[in-house]
Amino acid sequence: MSSLPQRYTVTAALPYANGPVHIGHLAGVYLPADIYVRYLRAQQRDVKFICGSDEHGVPITIRAQKEGVTPQQVVDKYHAIIRDSFQEFGVSFDIYSRTSSETHAEVASGFFRKLYDEGKFIEQVSEQYYDEKADQFLADRYIVGTCPNCGNENAYGDQCEKCGTSLSPTELINPRSMLSGNQPVLRETKHWYLPLDQYEPWLREWIVEGHKQDWKANVYGQCKSWIDQGLHPRAVTRDLDWGVPVPVAGAEGKVLYVWFDAPIGYISATKDLLPDTWETYWKDQGTKLVHFIGKDNIVFHCIIFPTMLKAHGDYILPDNVPANEFLNLEGDKISTSRNWAVWLHEYLQDFPGQADVLRYVLCANAPETKDNDFTWKDFQARNNNELVANLGNFVNRAVVLTHKFFEGKVPAAVGFTTEDEDVLRQLQEFPARIGELIDNYRFRDALNELMNLSRLGNKYLADQEPWKLIKTDEARTGTVLHVSLQLAAAFVTLLEPFLPEAAARLGRMLNTEKGTWPQAARPDALPAGHQLAEAALLFTKIEDATVEAQVQKLLDTKKANELAAAVAAPAKEDVSFEQFQTMDLRIGTIVAAEKVAKTKKLLKLSVDLGFDEPRTIVSGIAEHFLPEALIGQQVQVLLNLAPREIKGIQSQGMLLMAENADGVLSLMQPSSPVRPGSGVA
Repeated sequence: MSSLPQRYTVTAALPYANGPVHIGHLAGVYLPADIYVRYLRAQQRDVKFICGSDEHGVPITIRAQKEGVTPQQVVDKYHAIIRDSFQEFGVSFDIYSRTSSETHAEVASGFFRKLYDEGKFIEQVSEQYYDEKADQFLADRYIVGTCPNCGNENAYGDQCEKCGTSLSPTELINPRSMLSGNQPVLRETKHWYLPLDQYEPWLREWIVEGHKQDWKANVYGQCKSWIDQGLHPRAVTRDLDWGVPVPVAGAEGKVLYVWFDAPIGYISATKDLLPDTWETYWKDQGTKLVHFIGKDNIVFHCIIFPTMLKAHGDYILPDNVPANEFLNLEGDKISTSRNWAVWLHEYLQDFPGQADVLRYVLCANAPETKDNDFTWKDFQARNNNELVANLGNFVNRAVVLTHKFFEGKVPAAVGFTTEDEDVLRQLQEFPARIGELIDNYRFRDALNELMNLSRLGNKYLADQEPWKLIKTDEARTGTVLHVSLQLAAAFVTLLEPFLPEAAARLGRMLNTEKGTWPQAARPDALPAGHQLAEAALLFTKIEDATVEAQVQKLLDTKKANELAAAVAAPAKEDVSFEQFQTMDLRIGTIVAAEKVAKTKKLLKLSVDLGFDEPRTIVSGIAEHFLPEALIGQQVQVLLNLAPREIKGIQSQGMLLMAENADGVLSLMQPSSPVRPGSGVA
């Protein structure tokens, strides 16, 4: 790829239409992508900025079921919220499309069909859980059961959200269907798989050898780790009724897996935007393709989607995938399920006309190399100390003094001093320096350089003191303001990628329009005699009461979560007395306890249950009890739970524990010691 591509296709990860967008999404994906695209446009590059709503997948069907609506109604609602929020926030997509469109169904089906016809997939029959009452196969998220790692009884079929362990449905203990509550059965089903293992040598050459120097360390490292561990075939279809139907005979009731379907949405959105010329942006080798994503999407965009494109054969491959890390909120991980987030549409309602303040703070705190934290106090401090007192103060002083001393007309420069020439020389260096940082996806450093320009302007004004100088030397005062206004004019262009609303307001104040990126280095952007408009504040202070209200909103959310957790879980389905009698509950005495190596949560316990030999039980209670403190304690045990191997240890039963609303575990013990093996009546 040449250093100056003919054109650019820039994509931002498709937000999942299962809820609104929060600040973590903005800081990690959409804001850096928008800054990059606006910069390219200022360079007069041919660039298309592509995005849309990801509208298929199991979470959407689950939400629809809970809300008693159709999946289409769910995605229609959130697509509109996300689209409108992005627009008000100033994200400059060329198109914001959706994967439920007819165009997408056509493009995704055609993509699958070409790979199918060319024998690029492998067919495999496997056993998957089936709900006989609901008469359908169950996606992983429709199956819950007991986590074999920590004992959480509501672990999903793909992950336990309590301990974070990745699971497969068949690993769950006592699995049950979320549709009917019944225990599912295993049935054979046929699916098509992308044989990633066959592309492993190519991926190693393309990524490990080809992109070691130019991809971010977190991206390269995660990709190399996956490849080094060995790749395996991955299903591209699943049994579901919401999604793009699999376009082959014998695939009734199956849709394209959302991970296969969603990235094709970039292509279908481009086709919606440019029906006649879309292929230029996806198939021409003169196009540079850049994906902006979060770190949870690295494997999909760097390994799986490129493999799909390679298998197809007609498409260009991504040149770069500058993924960011995660943004936390007030020291805690952002969580949509716990409503622990700052939602974009709510921010725009609470802070009308201040989208740029959030853009600034998120870029200044961007999690480019590691997870970072957003706090409302930092938000306030950055606005008041940096935007208001630094950038806004410099521009305001330059314009106000020009109106006060020169009727709002740019004064002529009457001979430059060494100080003047040094300031103008530095001005000419800033566009290239900021641009190089953006080209290398270092947006936080680029913003800091931009603020250094306003610091330069503030220092220059403070050193020259034109408000005093006017009393003795009007010509010199005019020169100082002339130089200051050239710096201010540069911000109309340089500020636009970061803070587009502020850049536009500044342009109106200076009565000028943004130019190309190189033109921002001009030392004569505003000629002598140029009439300025009236001065206006670019930014306003944010008061304590405003941020305190936002902090209180989060505290209220935390309290509501605690209250909700304190409410007893709903009763499960009734069981017959005969079913209950099949459970063999005994009292045992713990005679030995030790931590399981290389785990945080597991203890290996030896429990005397009245037999010749103690039973070995593996239990996920290590974060609640010290091993030595458990020895001699009596506990309740489910004795006839089928043995299960956990971390290489055969576990022969389950401890029964009580769990408080805050997650603290307590032993369930008899009120007085009893003989080991005593039954629980």
